[in-house]
Amino acid sequence: MIKVPSKVSVIVPVYNVENYLAKCLDSLVNQSLKNIEIIVVNDGSKDGSGNIIQQYAEKYPDKIKAFSKENGGLSDARNFGIDQATGDYLGFVDSDDYVSKTMFEEMLTLAEKHDAEMVICNIQKVDEGGNVTQKLTQISNMPEKIVLEKYFSVFSDLSYFACNKLFKKELFIQKRFKKGVHFEDIQLIPQLLLECKIVAQTQNFHYQYLERINSITKTHNEKGLDILKAVEDVEEFFKTSKYSSNTKELMGFQILEGVYTFLAYLAFVKNETQFYKMSQELEDFIRKRDVKMKDILCYSRFGKNYLLSLPLKKTIFYLLFFARQKKLIRKLL
Repeated sequence: MIKVPSKVSVIVPVYNVENYLAKCLDSLVNQSLKNIEIIVVNDGSKDGSGNIIQQYAEKYPDKIKAFSKENGGLSDARNFGIDQATGDYLGFVDSDDYVSKTMFEEMLTLAEKHDAEMVICNIQKVDEGGNVTQKLTQISNMPEKIVLEKYFSVFSDLSYFACNKLFKKELFIQKRFKKGVHFEDIQLIPQLLLECKIVAQTQNFHYQYLERINSITKTHNEKGLDILKAVEDVEEFFKTSKYSSNTKELMGFQILEGVYTFLAYLAFVKNETQFYKMSQELEDFIRKRDVKMKDILCYSRFGKNYLLSLPLKKTIFYLLFFARQKKLIRKLL
């Protein structure tokens, strides 16, 4: 019997990215993987993005499937794309980013080689000139094939981006990105991981994450509280998963996402009232979970102390924040 090649569906939500979209789509239509469909969802763009999508759909009718819908946000656009996908595996690429030519061929090869439900690659941040500004290595201390029962520490170490992963489509049978919230990746991707038995990875930096000038100074406000709500959703799902006894890794996840990711966002909140309200929410989050200060300061990721691996400026902010929380500092004494 002749085996039918697996297909990958890449979902690209688009909203007002006319200056970046062509580079993104070029990187996808030129993938070395031939059995690929690119599902481009125009989420109510008001600029020239729609025209660009139409041009590519006409030029590459065998690869690009173009759709338009009313604006509903990133999660809604991704979910729409999932519903249209006919591939055996799903990938997600943000429309202002781009990927290497061999990304999806290598990740599909790894998925089939190891019968993995999820495959992960490394990310590098780039500026608008294409210069690499930061390399984000994901899980360097793990083998290519990761059996979660043996290496479950990956649950508390992993960065939960959707864009640098390939997913078996079956993971989404009963799962979708949560609509109307921010930080939807933190809410959903850990739940998908908890449904997996095997994860595979490559150390290649396939995904190029664009740091746009106008996004670096974007307003940070109370929407950051969605990070804590996302962690709460994962906690509830964790209780019913086959890995529910791994409470140490759950605490690691709570510290990485609920404390450090939240603080990384909080550092850019300029409104003083919002800053202190969100600080109080974080204090309540930590207290309710009985997370000790020493657990936070000694949190280890990939076998190394997390604080010591951060840039000095960020480490100083974290330590000053903790020192300012009188109730928290008492726990340390």
